[in-house]
Amino acid sequence: MDLFQNAKTVKLRSHHDKYLLADDDGEKVCQDRHGGSKYARWTVEYVKSYEGVGLVRFKSCYNKYLTATDDDFLLGVTGKKVKQTIPRRLDSSIEWEPIRDGMHVKFKTRYGNFLRANGGLPPWRNSITHDVPSRSHTQDWILWEMEVLEVYPESKDGESEDKEKPKFERCESEYDPSSWVSHSRRNELGGSNVKNEGRMIHYNVVGDDGNIVDEAAGELSLIFTGTGLPELTQLLEEETGLAEVTLCSRSPLNGKLYPMRLALPPNHVKLHVYVVPSSSKAAAEFGAS
Repeated sequence: MDLFQNAKTVKLRSHHDKYLLADDDGEKVCQDRHGGSKYARWTVEYVKSYEGVGLVRFKSCYNKYLTATDDDFLLGVTGKKVKQTIPRRLDSSIEWEPIRDGMHVKFKTRYGNFLRANGGLPPWRNSITHDVPSRSHTQDWILWEMEVLEVYPESKDGESEDKEKPKFERCESEYDPSSWVSHSRRNELGGSNVKNEGRMIHYNVVGDDGNIVDEAAGELSLIFTGTGLPELTQLLEEETGLAEVTLCSRSPLNGKLYPMRLALPPNHVKLHVYVVPSSSKAAAEFGAS
């Protein structure tokens, strides 16, 4: 979070040299080269997740939050709409994980997508979605430059400035862990307000060539409420649409993948798994070993 430098108000400039704007309809967001208006100013709120990850919220000039929705931007494509909303509960749809990438920053949703400024022809041009870029020429579309306009004041001689200073502890009570559910699970459960006391599972899919699919784009994640490896395997098969998969861990010694055979580690241990379909070269190597 050091890249925010205690920022209170920022502008976000996309790879297309355009600014993230709150549309004057108070609902949509877009990008535009004219960043001098109030619509390009975003107030930053800081949140600390139960996993200790530093997250941020962005509030527009309409006092609405930048929100990763489940609504398709266009039918049949992967991008989801980003809007300004005032949710009834401050859930994970309005929280973004900043990830430094050189001189730029990427903003990751709790479901593994990234805030993306789209180029190309209409209706893509100047639109904002959240997605995982799958083509090489769109990789830079999730990179942003941040211009700090205003910072929170530093505390003086230990005096409390709780109303101004972005203390993580102040925001933590507003965080709703029940919203940590992947898109498909949220639809299955009928909404994000269903209580869920599971654990966060981070995962990547291994392709038929034995390489990790879209590894540069980051890991995916979902909530697992079960207890055993067979249950987790079934859940990830449903989530990825793959059949007959093997769940693997990566060896810290040589970086190679090896099948998970025993019970899952305790809930307080971060769990990152690799989903290997039976058609993958990696699966064939497991059978030979």
